[in-house]
Amino acid sequence: MATQTVTKVDKRSEAELVTQTGESWVYSETVKDHFFNPRNLLLEMPNPNEYDGIGMVGSPACGDMMKIWIKVDHKTEKIADMKWQTFGCGSAIASTSMMSVMLTENGGMAIEDALKLRPQDIMTRLDGLPTRKVHCSVLGDKALRKAVNDYFRKTDQHDRILVEGAKIVDKVLNITDHDIEEAVLDGAHDLEAVQAKTKVGTGDPACLPEVEQLIRYYMEKYFG
Repeated sequence: MATQTVTKVDKRSEAELVTQTGESWVYSETVKDHFFNPRNLLLEMPNPNEYDGIGMVGSPACGDMMKIWIKVDHKTEKIADMKWQTFGCGSAIASTSMMSVMLTENGGMAIEDALKLRPQDIMTRLDGLPTRKVHCSVLGDKALRKAVNDYFRKTDQHDRILVEGAKIVDKVLNITDHDIEEAVLDGAHDLEAVQAKTKVGTGDPACLPEVEQLIRYYMEKYFG
C-alpha cells in the first residue's frame, strides 16, 4: 500500500500541484526558450551615439539590474530597435527578451503604445511566470520608460517626459508608495509581510489604513 501511495504522488500532474499549493512554479516552454535563446541581447557596450535612448533600473549590488537601449524612427516614432543587458535571473532574461520582440516586431511599436505596455502583457506572451517571479517582468517595463524619457530629453520633448513621483506614506520613516509597491512585487502580499520588509507604520501607525489600501491596489494590479 505504501508503495502504491508513493507512486500515485509521483504521478501527480503539474496542474494538480498548482491547484493544491495555490501557486504556479513551473516555467513555460516559451520562458525556457527565451532564457536559453535570448533575443536582442547586447553582448558588447555600444557606441554612445548609436541609440536614441538608454534606460537602467536596479543595481547588481542589491539584486537584478536591467539596462536597455532603443532606436527610434523619428518620422514614425516607432521603436526600430531595442537591445538590452541584465544582471538577473532566468525570468528577468526571458521577460526582457520577450519585451524586445514585442517592441520591434511588425515594423516596430509606436512609442505611445510602448508606454502602455504592461507587465501582464509580457507575461501573457510568455505563457505565464511563476508567481514569485512576477516582479521580473516589471524590471524591463521600468527600464523602457526610462529609455523613452531619455529619448524625449535628447530630442527636447520635455513636455512628454513621464514623471513618476512617489508619495510619502509613512512620514516618520519616509516610506513611499513606491516602497510599498516594491515590497508587494518582492513577495510581501499582506500588511504583516510588508511591515517586515519596510518597517512601515512602526513610527507612524496612522498611515496603516493607507498602506493596506495600497497593498490591495498593487495585488490587484500585478496579480489580478
